[in-house]
Amino acid sequence: MKKKNQIHKKRFDAVDVVVVILLTLWMLLVIVPFVNAISISFATQKEYVDNPLMLFPSQPTLKSYKLLLNDYRIWVGFRTSFLLVVVGVPVSMLLTTMLAYGTSRGNYPGKKIIIGGILFTMLFNGGIIPLYLQMKEMRLTNTIWSVVLAGTVNVFYFVIMRNYFQSLPESLMESARLDGAGEWRILFEIILPLSKPIIATLTLFYLVDRWNEWYNALIFIRNTDLQPLQLVLRSIVMESSIVNNVTSAAAMEQMQNFNMGVKMAAVIVTILPVMCVYPFLQKHFAQGVMVGAVKA
Repeated sequence: MKKKNQIHKKRFDAVDVVVVILLTLWMLLVIVPFVNAISISFATQKEYVDNPLMLFPSQPTLKSYKLLLNDYRIWVGFRTSFLLVVVGVPVSMLLTTMLAYGTSRGNYPGKKIIIGGILFTMLFNGGIIPLYLQMKEMRLTNTIWSVVLAGTVNVFYFVIMRNYFQSLPESLMESARLDGAGEWRILFEIILPLSKPIIATLTLFYLVDRWNEWYNALIFIRNTDLQPLQLVLRSIVMESSIVNNVTSAAAMEQMQNFNMGVKMAAVIVTILPVMCVYPFLQKHFAQGVMVGAVKA
């Protein structure tokens, strides 16, 4: 018996070693490219040419960041992305909450049809051309509202919140109705105070979505003074790639600014706000999804 336990222990330890090795390799696959990007953003062009896979620059410089932050488009992008977060997140949360609550309560006529229609949009939609024509008809193109309204309600987030509302005891709502409370009062005074975990989670989801917004802005916004940060980053990267493929004297002179360093600096500047916030809020992502994804 003792021998069997020793064999089982050895097998368990061997499995642990294999798991640790695999997880370590996976961690390195994630961390090394990120550290390399940071190093390139602080490196000189000569050092990058000598060692493209560097992890620590021997002669760090802030030249790439100075060149990037002197580009007014970065500040325009920060301003627009901040507006998208401030305006878009509350609108999305309000509509998602009301839609989730309305479809999670009662057996009113047409409820299944409404839910089926909403879920149908997860698989099929009208396409970008009808959406663009609709925005143009409403005269919302070249405005922040076109980007906000194009992605107002995420159906997957709606499903998570609806499942959470359904997990709440029906007796709470029935007691409130007996006391004369209406649906709006039940929602704002009973449901929402009990739904803080899922509200926090979906707020973070929508915040990240709005901060990373670029596709709808690419379709609906032509004014360079209204482009969000991700679209500005895309423009900078594309311009740098074009310069690298040109061999004229002017292009060679511009390449002295080390375009790869500017690219990496743009990446770091763009993700820095999310990097600062995400570690403190990551637990809400996993916890909220588990709470809303499994119906009690």
